[in-house]
Amino acid sequence: MHRRRFLATLGASLAALGLPRLAVARPQGILTKAIPTTGEAIPAIGMGTWITFNVGGDPQARAQRVDVLRTFFELGGGMVDSSPMYGSAEAVVGHCLEALGTPQELFSATKVWTSSGEDGPDEIETSRALWGVDRFDLLQVHNLLAWEDHLQTLLEMKAQGRLRYVGVTTSHGRRHGDIEQVMRTQPIDFVQATYNIADREVEQRILPLAAERGIAFIANRPFRRGDLIDHVKRHPLPPWAAEIDCDNWAAFLLKFIVSHPAVTCAIPATSRVDHMRENMDALRGRVPDTAMRERMIDYVRSL
Repeated sequence: MHRRRFLATLGASLAALGLPRLAVARPQGILTKAIPTTGEAIPAIGMGTWITFNVGGDPQARAQRVDVLRTFFELGGGMVDSSPMYGSAEAVVGHCLEALGTPQELFSATKVWTSSGEDGPDEIETSRALWGVDRFDLLQVHNLLAWEDHLQTLLEMKAQGRLRYVGVTTSHGRRHGDIEQVMRTQPIDFVQATYNIADREVEQRILPLAAERGIAFIANRPFRRGDLIDHVKRHPLPPWAAEIDCDNWAAFLLKFIVSHPAVTCAIPATSRVDHMRENMDALRGRVPDTAMRERMIDYVRSL
C-alpha cells in the first residue's frame, strides 16, 4: 500500500473510534505508537519470550532463536519483553543480541520478580548482565509482587538516569483492582495486562484509565498461549479480512489488539521464523475501525 494512503486510512480508523490518535508511521510505513509520557514512538508489535526462549544452552535451539530475533528486527520490531521468571529466557535473549550485535532498534523490557524488596537490585543487575545491555529501557514489577518496594527502587533508578521507563504487570486477568490503584496513585509509564479478541475485560476499566492517565499499555497473551490461534486456524480466514490487509490469522488477531487507541504494543511470542513473519504483518496495511472491530469479534465468537 502507498504510504500516503496508509497514513490516511490509519488516521481515519482511529478517528472513527472516537479516541485520540496515537499512531504514527515511520519512513518504512510500519505502525508505531507513542509512549504517552514522552511521545517516543515504538513499533506496535513487540516480542514476548515466555516459554519460547527458555531453551537453556541447547546450541541448535539458540541458533533458531537468533534467526527469530533477526527476523523480528528486519521486519521493524523494537520491544523485546522478558522476565527473570522465564527460566533461561533472559540468558538466551542476551546470547541472541550478542550474535546480532545488539540492534539499535532494541527497546529492552524486562521485569523484577522477587518477594523481597531488598533482593530487587541484585536481581535487576543479574538481568542486565544476562541481556548484555548498559541499561534497560523499561523495567516492570512482575505480577505486582512486592510492588511497593520494587516500585520505589525502579523510580529511583529512573531519577538517576539508570532506567528510562517504569511499569507494572499482571496476567491471567488477575488483580485488576490492584493495577487500577497503582495506575491512579503512582507515576508509572507502562502497564501490562492480558488483552486479546477473546479476553476483553481491560476494555471496561484498565484501557480507559490508561488513556486518561497517559500510561502506555502492553498487551500480553495475545494468542492465549497459542490456544486462541490454534482454534481459529481450524477455520478459514474471512474474505473480508482483505479489507484490513490481512492474509493470515496472526495478523488478524494482532491488528484487532493494536487498533485500540489505548494499546501501545502487543507482545506475541514464537519460536518460529515463519510465525514471526505472520506476526509482523500486523504492522502493515489498514487498521480496523470500530465497525470492523465488531465484525472481527462476532466472527471469532461464531467459530
